[in-house]
Amino acid sequence: MYEGVVQDLIDELGRLPGVGPKSAQRIAFYILQTESYDPTRLADVLTTVRDKVRFCEICGNVSEQETCSICRDPRRDQSLICVVEDAKDVVAIERTREFRGLYHVLGGAISPIQGVGPDQLRIRQLMTRLADATVREIILATNPNVEGEATAAYLTRMLQAMEVRVSRLASGLPVGGDLEYADEVTLGRAFEGRRLVG
Repeated sequence: MYEGVVQDLIDELGRLPGVGPKSAQRIAFYILQTESYDPTRLADVLTTVRDKVRFCEICGNVSEQETCSICRDPRRDQSLICVVEDAKDVVAIERTREFRGLYHVLGGAISPIQGVGPDQLRIRQLMTRLADATVREIILATNPNVEGEATAAYLTRMLQAMEVRVSRLASGLPVGGDLEYADEVTLGRAFEGRRLVG
């Protein structure tokens, strides 16, 4: 424990996701000991982000405007929507340059333990987007964990009544991985998602 404002800085940094007590202490001392570091720049950026950045009113992605650049892009395939948990997932998929459709950010995953149910997610907004029958396929790209699977199962049930194709991202072995290190679930999914060659 440190005195006064130093401990306050460590405590505030430690409240950030993924920053544990040791990392918070390391960052705090970097700020204190590095004379060339200007903390006002960080403070300005944080304030600007809070003032300017919002969530796209169509898909829920982060944007500085009412709609994000992906939703505004007329070259995107309007008939495909990839459903993801968080805006970070949009960036990950966009980096692949494989998907040219639209997105829908749920804002999390169903997790009864954490008190997150379907009503806390942007599922109602997704259903509204499907009302005009433009969309012909929904790609469920929730995380391959318990919460992501529960969310995908819930959405699949909700979407069955609509005339829309529902698909799920394949999961399996990572490129460059060894079979002996794969867990049973990953290996099982690799078998389920196998495809013909030749």
